[in-house]
Amino acid sequence: MLDCLKRINEYTGHQKGRFDGSRLVQDAVIRNLQVLAESSQRLSADLKASEMQTPWRELSGFRNVIVHDYLGIDLDAVWLVVEQDLPPLSEALSRMRLRLLPSA
Repeated sequence: MLDCLKRINEYTGHQKGRFDGSRLVQDAVIRNLQVLAESSQRLSADLKASEMQTPWRELSGFRNVIVHDYLGIDLDAVWLVVEQDLPPLSEALSRMRLRLLPSA
């Protein structure tokens, strides 16, 4: 999941113009969001409970929208997720990683 976040940041450079200006970047971001959301469904309940402020259910629901309504995806909504929701998710995942692998 952290790798997906890293790739999204790499592709967009944290710039909406970069995202808006390239279908290739849009597709890459959407694909990584899909993988990220799918991966979140495989985390244990105990691990998710360690970051209760993270909206795990909403993340799973977002995955369903991406997978099942690809042609109807609102790119502005995707960017809002990238801009607003991914930074706190990244922080939560980093904390989880430290708890699992303290030397990482």
